[in-house]
Amino acid sequence: MLGLLNINKPSGMTSHDVVNAVRRITGLRQVGHTGTLDPLATGVLIVLVGAATRLARYLSGADKTYTAVVRLGETTSTYDAEGEILLRRPVTVGRAEIEAALGAYRGPLLQTPPMVSALKVGGKPLYKLARQGQEIERQPRLVTIHALTLDAWALPEFTLSVTCSAGTYIRSLAHDLGEQLGCGAHLVALTRTATGRFDLGESVTLEQLRALAEAGRLAEALLPPDVAVMALPGVTLTPAMESAVRYGQSIELPDAPVAAEVRAHDVDGHLVAMLMPLEDGRWRPTLVLPALS
Repeated sequence: MLGLLNINKPSGMTSHDVVNAVRRITGLRQVGHTGTLDPLATGVLIVLVGAATRLARYLSGADKTYTAVVRLGETTSTYDAEGEILLRRPVTVGRAEIEAALGAYRGPLLQTPPMVSALKVGGKPLYKLARQGQEIERQPRLVTIHALTLDAWALPEFTLSVTCSAGTYIRSLAHDLGEQLGCGAHLVALTRTATGRFDLGESVTLEQLRALAEAGRLAEALLPPDVAVMALPGVTLTPAMESAVRYGQSIELPDAPVAAEVRAHDVDGHLVAMLMPLEDGRWRPTLVLPALS
C-alpha cells in the first residue's frame, strides 16, 4: 500500500499523534506527514503511506490556507490559547482599525518564529528549549501572505482567512497584530482549510478512516502518489526504460522537456520514479517507487 491521505486533524492531537493513529489503522509502520499542525489546530494534514513517504519534500513547500480566530486583549506565552496569559489590556479598537492594520501583513514580510515552535536550533526544537526555561534568539524569516481578509467581528474576537507561504506562523501573525493594535492578542482557534491542491472538503477524519479500514475499503481514502508531484512535467517510460530506471540506471529521454526534474510514469500511468537530467543529456532516477503488485 502506498499513497497519500488527506486527514482532517482533530484538535488536541499532535501531527505525530495522527501519524501513530494512521499506523494503527493501516497496520503499516512506514507513515509520515508534511506540514506540521499545532495540537490546537484542526484541518488538512497530508499523511504519506508506504513508499510514498519518499515524496514528502515535494509537498513541504506548498502554500497553506487557514481560518483563524483571534482574541484581543490578552497576550499569552505561546501566542495561542494553550499558553499562560502574560498580560491583559483593554480593547479600544473596532473593526475599522483591524481592517487598516491588516494591510501591513499582506505580501512578503519578515516574521520571527515563536519560542514555542517545532523549529530546530542546534538540532533541538525550540519548544523543548522553552520548556527548560531557555529563551533563544530567533532570526526573522521571510514569508509571504498572499491573501488576508477579516471575515467576522464579535468583540473581543475576530476571524481571519489567511493564504500564505509554507513556514508562516499564524500564532505570530495574531500576536503581532495585537501588538500593533496596542491591546495584545492571541490565537484561540485555527483550521487549515487547504494545503496546495488538497482541500478540507475532500479530507477524511480518523474515525472515517478507521471505519473504511474495518470494512476493507481503505483504498477509497488513498490518493495515488503522483498527486504529490503533479506540478512537475511528466514523461511516459517504455517497458525497457522502466526496467533500467528500476535498476538505478540513467536513460535517454527522446523529446524530454526542459526541466530540472520530471515525474516518470509507466505505460499504465502509474508513477515509477523522479528523474533529473545529467550533463551528458541522459536522465537519472533520484527516487524510485516500488512496482504495484
